[in-house]
Amino acid sequence: MFDNLSERLSQSLKKITGKAKLSDDNVQDTLREVRMALLEADVALPVVKDFVESVRQRALGQEVSASLSPGQAFIKIVQAELEQLMGAANESLNLAAKPPAVILMAGLQGAGKTTSVAKLARHLQERDKKKVMVASADVYRPAAIRQLETLAGEVGAEFFPSDESQKPVAIAEAALAEAKLKFADVLILDTAGRLAIDEEMMAEIAELHRTIQPVETLFVVDAMTGQDAANTARAFNEALPLTGVVLTKVDADTRGGAALSVRAITGKPIKFLGVGEKTEALDPFHPDRLASRILGMGDVLSLIEEAEQKIDRQKAEKLVKKVKKGKRFDLEDFRDQLQQLNNMGGITGMLDKLPGMGGMAQAAQQNLDMKQFARMEAMINSMTPDERRRPEIIQGSRKRRITAGSGTQVQDLNRLLKQHKQMAKMMKKMKGGGMQKMMRGLGGAMGGGGMPPGGMPPGGMPPFK
Repeated sequence: MFDNLSERLSQSLKKITGKAKLSDDNVQDTLREVRMALLEADVALPVVKDFVESVRQRALGQEVSASLSPGQAFIKIVQAELEQLMGAANESLNLAAKPPAVILMAGLQGAGKTTSVAKLARHLQERDKKKVMVASADVYRPAAIRQLETLAGEVGAEFFPSDESQKPVAIAEAALAEAKLKFADVLILDTAGRLAIDEEMMAEIAELHRTIQPVETLFVVDAMTGQDAANTARAFNEALPLTGVVLTKVDADTRGGAALSVRAITGKPIKFLGVGEKTEALDPFHPDRLASRILGMGDVLSLIEEAEQKIDRQKAEKLVKKVKKGKRFDLEDFRDQLQQLNNMGGITGMLDKLPGMGGMAQAAQQNLDMKQFARMEAMINSMTPDERRRPEIIQGSRKRRITAGSGTQVQDLNRLLKQHKQMAKMMKKMKGGGMQKMMRGLGGAMGGGGMPPGGMPPGGMPPFK
């Protein structure tokens, strides 16, 4: 996420970090590079000018000169100004209304509106324990209504049926009446998008807004369109009282222009980030955490929250008890660890949130075969319960049966068995001596910092190709 911007800013700021004193000259040199980094990231020019000027004034003021470490103080200023630029704090949805609270989703075609409706429904159900109904007033795009029905089934939200012959306003009114009858806490209404902003589209969505009086009107926009995303959001905001923005496809955006421009240009907060295709890939937007990630400082808080939500506590506790008792770490346990890691977004998703690991996340993304998890799981699923409990019996004909059943090669299975064996050794070291022994073992296994030959360190990282 925003890899290019992060790399450029990190390089620019590295030069000033160790300075014993900040002068007008070295601050100006650094800010010139920061300006170029932001412009290359497609941040809007007025936003860049204001940002650089704010940093310059603070950097040459008392705040830095009184500091024991001026270089570090300068980076803190840049981080604080980035946070301020993107909104200072997380702004959650305002659902304090008589149920059902209506959320209207607006945006251009192809921005990911319908998928975002399903993601938001899932988010509200799982995190806020709300009963959610979704409805589609998109009567123009073929299969739009059917797509939402499928996604609603996937996330377990109530779906209000509509069809292309109805008027959007009639659909909205009927959906609102149904949501009241079914005691839904929230009604999310999907609307039609266009390839470009036009009068007909704006008139229709403005009429929908007047009819259902939503508590939240969210503009869904593709982050990869850069500062154009901010300009489109501004055009919508002039026709519609937007309450916030949902930035989609952020995981594929290496620049970051939209995230840094939207708030300044529209005056509206970014409320959510779409960070993947799956329905759980929607994150509340925290400006402070994103600023930290952009500057290569990671986002440990989000990683902890993600772990709390996605890790199966019962399985984790069961494994801890098993390891403490010195029982064998078998292939069933190994598969559970792979699944937990996959739920957390894989290796790259985790590395990206750890301080100083952004570059490593990029390298992992390029070098890892991302289908490795699926192949490993398929091989374990092709084994008998006895083989999973006692991997040492997997020889000859058993290997051929397992690889034929999972569509893999014998060398893939050999690699899996070797990785499991190394991880089992690490787990064994945890009995009695606990974590210190395990860490000593880890240091040895990794040969002073490298990957085990052809294998994977404890924690389940697949081998690099």
